[in-house]
Amino acid sequence: MITKKAYNCDGITTRQNNEPAGDQHAFHFHFHVFPRYKNDGYNAVQPSEKRLADSEERETYAQKIKAALRA
Repeated sequence: MITKKAYNCDGITTRQNNEPAGDQHAFHFHFHVFPRYKNDGYNAVQPSEKRLADSEERETYAQKIKAALRA
């Protein structure tokens, strides 16, 4: 999978939220892909950090995925 190649991660968690009660904030279909690492402490049910990445951070992530697609 491209995400594993781009981030050299051990696994992947995906998440898709529907409606405000389901924590949906962008009201169109999209899903989140989280690179996961052994013992990373991430809790997919109750993420401890709720924030949006700024444009510079998103660009860094996008460049890793683009590079993996070209390879």
